[in-house]
Amino acid sequence: MGNNFDNMSDGSRSGKLAKRKKTNLVLNGLIAVVVLLIIFVSGKIFFGDSQSTAKDDNTATEAADKSAAPSSSKKAGSGDSEVKSDKNVVESVTADDNDEAVNDEDKEKDKDEKEKLKEEKKKEKDKDKDKTAEDGNWEPVGTVQDEHPSAVYDKNSVDWQEMLKAISSATGVDSSNMTVLWLGNNGGPNSAAGTISANDSGEKYKVEIEWVDGKGWKPVGVEELGGGQ
Repeated sequence: MGNNFDNMSDGSRSGKLAKRKKTNLVLNGLIAVVVLLIIFVSGKIFFGDSQSTAKDDNTATEAADKSAAPSSSKKAGSGDSEVKSDKNVVESVTADDNDEAVNDEDKEKDKDEKEKLKEEKKKEKDKDKDKTAEDGNWEPVGTVQDEHPSAVYDKNSVDWQEMLKAISSATGVDSSNMTVLWLGNNGGPNSAAGTISANDSGEKYKVEIEWVDGKGWKPVGVEELGGGQ
């Protein structure tokens, strides 16, 4: 009977040991699974963050490159604009210089033309003087008057106009181009003298004239008083 009790105790003990071993195996298995899950999750989180960070870095780099590209383009465009602006300024200055040169050239031409015209007028005037006779040898200028008892110093009279004609004949200055400074008696009823100025040249002359019956006024003396330009 004592042996049976010992056998029962040994069997019970062996069962407990077997059960304990089985429990330990299950626990160890569960622990291993948990450890593997932890490693898996941790690895996924770590590598996932690394990839996300790398992706974000790449995205940021691309964005920066894209942002820098328009900026560079704008700078290049700005540089081109500055070059074009400088070119326009240079062209404008050159055009202004050319205009000034043309204007100066035109002024010189105008000056030369005026000098030439003045010289031609002087030559023409000298030619007219050469055509006139020496003092005392002029011819009477003619008249429409039948009688001439004395000179008439009325600007609206025929006699006044014929006196101006005689003065014009002696000086070469047309009556339409002269200013009468003075015209009056020169010591007798049919003797007159006048001082005139040429409008174009400013030259002044004193002319003495005498009446010739039936032939009109005749210049008898001319004095050039100067005053020309």
